[in-house]
Amino acid sequence: MIREEDIKSNGKENLAFENLELDEKKLNEKTLVGDIEQQDEEDERGGWGNQLDFLMSCISVSVGLGNVWRFPYLAYKNGGGAFLIPYFIAMVLCGIPIFFQEVATGQYLGSGGMTFVGTIAPMFQGVGFASTLMVSYINMYYCVIISWTLWYFIQSFVAIPDLPWDTCSGWWNDPSTCYLTTLDEAQVPNETHFFNVSSVEQFWDRRCLQRTETIDDLGNIQWEIFGCLIIGWILVYLIIWKGLHNSGKIIWFTALFPYVIIVVLLVRAVTLPGADVGMLAFITPQWDLLLTASPWIDGFSQIFFAYSVGMGVLPSLGSYNKFKHNCYRDAIITCVVNTGTSLLTGTITFAILGNLAQSQNQTIDDVATEGPGLLFIVYPSAVLELPGSPAWSAIFFGMVLIIGIDSQFCNVEAFITGMVDFFPVYLRPRRRWFTLISCIVFMLLGIPMVTQGGVFLFQLMDSYSASGITMLWVVTFQTIVIYWTLGRGMYRKMIAHMLDRNISIYFEFCWGYIAPVVMTVIFIFYCATYEPIKYGGFYTYPPWAEVIAWLISLSSMIMIPGYAIYFIIINRQVGSIKEIWCKGTTPIFKARKGALFDPSSARINSEVNDGVSLPTAESKADLVENAVITKP
Repeated sequence: MIREEDIKSNGKENLAFENLELDEKKLNEKTLVGDIEQQDEEDERGGWGNQLDFLMSCISVSVGLGNVWRFPYLAYKNGGGAFLIPYFIAMVLCGIPIFFQEVATGQYLGSGGMTFVGTIAPMFQGVGFASTLMVSYINMYYCVIISWTLWYFIQSFVAIPDLPWDTCSGWWNDPSTCYLTTLDEAQVPNETHFFNVSSVEQFWDRRCLQRTETIDDLGNIQWEIFGCLIIGWILVYLIIWKGLHNSGKIIWFTALFPYVIIVVLLVRAVTLPGADVGMLAFITPQWDLLLTASPWIDGFSQIFFAYSVGMGVLPSLGSYNKFKHNCYRDAIITCVVNTGTSLLTGTITFAILGNLAQSQNQTIDDVATEGPGLLFIVYPSAVLELPGSPAWSAIFFGMVLIIGIDSQFCNVEAFITGMVDFFPVYLRPRRRWFTLISCIVFMLLGIPMVTQGGVFLFQLMDSYSASGITMLWVVTFQTIVIYWTLGRGMYRKMIAHMLDRNISIYFEFCWGYIAPVVMTVIFIFYCATYEPIKYGGFYTYPPWAEVIAWLISLSSMIMIPGYAIYFIIINRQVGSIKEIWCKGTTPIFKARKGALFDPSSARINSEVNDGVSLPTAESKADLVENAVITKP
């Protein structure tokens, strides 16, 4: 006999199952619509046409002019082999883990450098703003080096069979102080004559730069260099106007061809007379320097600068990968290639320095110079010693030109991607026009640096805008926010799920503890041992220029705490500081399809049906298991 209570109970249970099925249907429809919308957005955003395109782009951006002049000079400055020790320590503890973190996070989120930290912790959106401003500064001055390089490349052909810097009779020379580096040892002026200047150095200072004596006098625009600047920006635009991810074949050429030239130069450099003396100086450590702060500061700074971390470039490149792309493999390969390239160019440079020192009857200390001087004085001096010097000059500056351009267009792409991701509605449909306008603006901002006193401005930008203390500050905040906001161990699990492989605990330990502590210590050392920069080791910048330099650095650094304060002010209605902190460190990103953790999906699910969470498969199974159904 069927009881009335059983009939009512069965009716409620059937109704419950009907509601569950309806709710699941709504949820599935919402999820399907969300997946379709997300897929459409990714298709519109674009992606790499070939898996190896991403690897080539990483090599392009991380292997740049810093490998050619910055690394060799810092190695010389800090005692050769003594510099290599902190350099490799920085590579293992910070360089590789942070490089991998940036690429993997950009790939997981599918967003560029301006937005990826802010979607993990909204309160720290300032990290993205700081990164974008730093890469903007780099875009302003980096193409100036390209313009100088292009000008030297052209000059390699104007005086065949000679080179224009192998003379003391040019209109730019001062015959009373000029001497030729190609003279026999007995003819070289006595080194005690302080005012003697080589023809190569006079060509750089008095012909290429036509340099004034002080930053207070910028002089006139160097129209030849300005024309090369325009050509450089035209080349950059033509490469990225469709988006860097659509420029695969160009990336392959710009990433691989320079290594052909590097190998040729390496073979020639190590066979020069005196090369062994230079290479010995490169690998011989001056152990007493390891007890000073300089090798450690420069070693870590060089790793960050060379690997392009903290500037939003790597997340932007990674964001164009497919969700399951093996970016771990590419990150390791790129870091090893970058360091290997630095060692190769260091070997070439020191071999050439050894040759120059022997041929000029000087020491390596006498012929080594800082910054652009290493590129435009030491190497042009070296090619004069080679048979067929115009050909060697064209080969060398052609290689430098390609290396510079491939780094530049990756940096510009990082800026474009970051801005387009931050303002997708307005900029994504107009990406090509925005790219054109950005290139024009960056070119115009670079004009003061192609004036006669522009090299002084260039050195300020190179030293203060996106290296040293500024980069350490931004990368430290970025590393801490990404790892600790997502929770201890959660970030590693997310990346492991994306790559279908276990991530070493070593990376987690570096992300969470070692890298932040080491970078903080280096930051403190940097501040404690700070010394104002000098141009060429002799010109001291006036106080107002030093103030501007620090304002350039602070303009990026202040964005992180500044935006955090702004976030607290506009969210004061939320409640206490603790509640605002919780809101500011709660992820809001919408991860790509297939992600292990997507806070936006969890939030959507909890808002369906007037805030009542929809039942999951587990909750439905529990209901079935606990239901008491009496069949009639």
